Amino acid sequence: MDKLKVIVVDDHPMVIEGMRAMLQQILYVELCAAASDAFMALEMVRKEQPDLVITDINLPEISGIELTARLKKESPAIKVIGMSTFNDRSYISQMIQSGADGFLVKSASKEEIERAISSVMDGQMYLSVDINMDTQEKKALKDQPVLTRREKEILSLIADGLTNPQIAGKLFISLNTVDTHRKNLLAKFETNNSASLIRLASKSGII
Repeated sequence: MDKLKVIVVDDHPMVIEGMRAMLQQILYVELCAAASDAFMALEMVRKEQPDLVITDINLPEISGIELTARLKKESPAIKVIGMSTFNDRSYISQMIQSGADGFLVKSASKEEIERAISSVMDGQMYLSVDINMDTQEKKALKDQPVLTRREKEILSLIADGLTNPQIAGKLFISLNTVDTHRKNLLAKFETNNSASLIRLASKSGII
């Protein structure tokens, strides 16, 4: 059986070594590379074609949030788990909005890391047990729709009260494209009008 190829991204060597030690105890996982910043990570991903990237959120120059968005754009099939010493909801929400499949705090045990890996590889969102949220908040975060960068732009303009023709003019795209994005947004938030779309997006912390 082929091992699961994993890349770890963190600018602290001690964290890399700690993750290496724990991943070595998971028999079906192979740490194929480690990177200290987003540029190195993107290069390693192109070279190694991993199944999973575990990245720190607070990276130098380009954050783990932006790295996640780039990874998902270049290689949508790659799973990404964000990690941080903080369990701040806004960080976690931004990671998930960028396409992350899970989130761990850096103090996670080997057993929890293994659970997280197993969950995301099975297509489920994983949120660390140490995140300071109640069950309902965690469920809301897991259920939060993931939007593309263009969808976020259009959602923000809808919230500002712009009409479809105004949005099309501002973003230099066709009216039909705006209409398609608006329909996709309504479908993702499971609503049928702009007022509730804005309310749900605001409640989720997206706008």
